[in-house]
Amino acid sequence: MRNILLTTAAVGLVATPALAEISDGKVKIGILNDQSGVYADFGGKYSYEAAKMAVEDFGGKVLDAPVEVVTADHQNKADIASNIARQWYDTEQVDSIMELTSSSVGLAVQALSKDKKKITINTGAATTELTGAQCSPYGFHWAYDTHALAVGTGGALVKEGGDSWFFLTADYAFGYSLEENTGNFVKSQGGSVVGSVRHPLATTDFSSFLLQAQASGAKVIGLANAGMDTQNAIKQAAEFGITQGGQKLAALLFTLAEVHGLGLEAAQGLNLTESFYWNRTPETAEFGKRFKERTGVMPNMIHAGTYSAVTQYLKAIQAAGSDDADAVSAKLHELPVNDVFAQNGKVAANGRMISDVYLMEVKKPSEVTEDWDYYKVLATIPGDQAYLDPAKSGCPLVK
Repeated sequence: MRNILLTTAAVGLVATPALAEISDGKVKIGILNDQSGVYADFGGKYSYEAAKMAVEDFGGKVLDAPVEVVTADHQNKADIASNIARQWYDTEQVDSIMELTSSSVGLAVQALSKDKKKITINTGAATTELTGAQCSPYGFHWAYDTHALAVGTGGALVKEGGDSWFFLTADYAFGYSLEENTGNFVKSQGGSVVGSVRHPLATTDFSSFLLQAQASGAKVIGLANAGMDTQNAIKQAAEFGITQGGQKLAALLFTLAEVHGLGLEAAQGLNLTESFYWNRTPETAEFGKRFKERTGVMPNMIHAGTYSAVTQYLKAIQAAGSDDADAVSAKLHELPVNDVFAQNGKVAANGRMISDVYLMEVKKPSEVTEDWDYYKVLATIPGDQAYLDPAKSGCPLVK
């Protein structure tokens, strides 16, 4: 299947006789994401480690059945992702697929899983369509989405006077959703969108796109992309003197992993939005340090969100007394989310997990006192403000 990376980890003890309520005598979770492309650090192998860490912390078993985690690289291609998901469901007894970085992948796998009556928990994909018109009774969206990013980063820049925007947008579902949500929010606050241009995923040359943005005269250039694409756009914008000319860059989806990759000299002063920061509380710091011990990096919101999603899935199985998808889905909607990622999180009828998000500013190098301590937390945005009202989401499951 075109150089697909496939790895399996049996986490926990040797299998003991499982309860009848657990199909196949085990619970099997798939982490499907980009492990070799522009989002490899954004999620990648680190999300796989987060999932294994969650299973280990849960005890390695649920309802006396062992828990396994498998992973594969979807190469940012929806057809490859769908083929892997189908193989996992049909022949490898995978019960749930999670992470799913790249919105086109997330939507495709969620649709397939709906037909198969299998639970998906998206932690890497961003589009609000996952809990909008394309929602699923078995589909859940954790960690963040494009609406939360728009409210956080977009809102902060509009308040600072950035009331005219030009978007440089990744040419697929995620980019469209991020541009639309941010543009709508900017306009709702009295701002304007003067134009946009779309670029291919994983392009290495942003020069023509940045020149169009520069020529627009917009006060803010919204980077509706992520991962290495955002890093490369910021680096090349510096070469064109865009910020020196008075325009601001809005890194609309930028996480700790990308700040680390870009470096503080280039990233300092950027505003961004994440739903997790390792150095925010003693509990998040303890988790972050444990994560770094096993991976060499501090977790971003995708990694911590994947830990949370796996943990909550296992809690739901335990509460349901079964891994039946309908029973587990009901418990996922019912149970509050309280863990290192979210406090008093709740799952709406459309599958959106609602918890607080945080507006950050990247520190200057002189302000950093310890390794990976890159952020100042400027504001806490309550989840009910950050995420779209489920009644307005367009999801037919919301009554």
